[in-house]
Amino acid sequence: MINWRLAVVMAERNISNKELALRTGMNPRSISRLKTRRRLTRIDEETLNLLCDALNCQPGDLMVYEKEEAQQQRKLKK
Repeated sequence: MINWRLAVVMAERNISNKELALRTGMNPRSISRLKTRRRLTRIDEETLNLLCDALNCQPGDLMVYEKEEAQQQRKLKK
């Protein structure tokens, strides 16, 4: 499963939704929707380019692959 890490990257860089919206030219509501996702559904190349440019990161910083078994084990430990 691909996990989406936009919220983590934004927190690491101390960037708000409003600031990221200004940097990307995207609507703040769109940023909010992208930020609250935990799993990656679909994202187009243009959006990914805008986010990487604005956050000075690589696509791999925004996404991480985790085997479902590892995720299940984490849930059981909680």
